[in-house]
Amino acid sequence: MSDKIENGAGAPPRRNASPVRPEGGPTPTRPAPFRHLAHLPSCRDNPIVFFTTCTYQRARILASPQCDKMHFFARPAIDARPLADWVQMWKSVSSRRIAAALAIDPPIWQTDYFDRYLRSSESYSKKWHYVEQNAVRAHLVETVEAWPSRGTIHDLMF
Repeated sequence: MSDKIENGAGAPPRRNASPVRPEGGPTPTRPAPFRHLAHLPSCRDNPIVFFTTCTYQRARILASPQCDKMHFFARPAIDARPLADWVQMWKSVSSRRIAAALAIDPPIWQTDYFDRYLRSSESYSKKWHYVEQNAVRAHLVETVEAWPSRGTIHDLMF
């Protein structure tokens, strides 16, 4: 068999050696322990981060019978612990409070979550608008102002 056919037309020869992977990273026999990419240093010292986390098995237990996820914005301190540690702490504290308030058993949250570093006031505005419109899109209210669970705890300014 010709080398071109064996490797694919024009493809470089296959490597026999295992690729070098970062310590603790996934391998063909050991999948990645988490589905998140490593966080790169931000363009800003203290970026705003947009989070979304869903309830365990998408249980509809938040604010109304239709709500199964939580969106929020946060800005870590410059010397803050790693983001994953903070999210784990937030889920732990909120789980205990929600379970007690609703008299339900944990788990409350799915293990995974989504996060996005916001790099500009424009991206922050777009995400804020998206979150505000969720209840309107779900036909829970007619206007953003009518949603009782919306609000701001702290203003995060760019």
